[in-house]
Amino acid sequence: MTAAIALGTNLGNREANLHTALHHMADLGAITAISTFHDTAPVGYLNQPHFLNAAALLETNLHPEALLQSLLTIEKQMGRDRITAPPKGPRLIDLDLLLYENLTLQTEALTLPHPAMQDRAFVLTPLAEIAPNLLHPTLHRTISELLQSLPPQN
Repeated sequence: MTAAIALGTNLGNREANLHTALHHMADLGAITAISTFHDTAPVGYLNQPHFLNAAALLETNLHPEALLQSLLTIEKQMGRDRITAPPKGPRLIDLDLLLYENLTLQTEALTLPHPAMQDRAFVLTPLAEIAPNLLHPTLHRTISELLQSLPPQN
């Protein structure tokens, strides 16, 4: 099964953080595509350093909730504490499960597709680089179309 995953970091050596996360993700399946790394301004919580964002496609046999738990384990191993850190605040690593095949799912732990992905240029830009024709399963638009529909960035 193909999963689309967003990666982000704005603390420490950002490039090394992304490479480390990708290295750990390779234990979860086969990474079939990785975008370039994009320097982006923070959104929401503005008083923090710029982010380095990327996207990856992962072929995995893990079920979606098991994959999410594995991604959260990678974050924790790399030093992220989701409990004490401010929401949308600075982070060493952020791994978001965006899409899992064309599955739609809503559980206490996981919503697929990711509920805010279509509103985030920092997610859609790298994902469009590696999977422009990937179809959002509920909006029925490609990643490229979703990116083009975003308002212009300042």
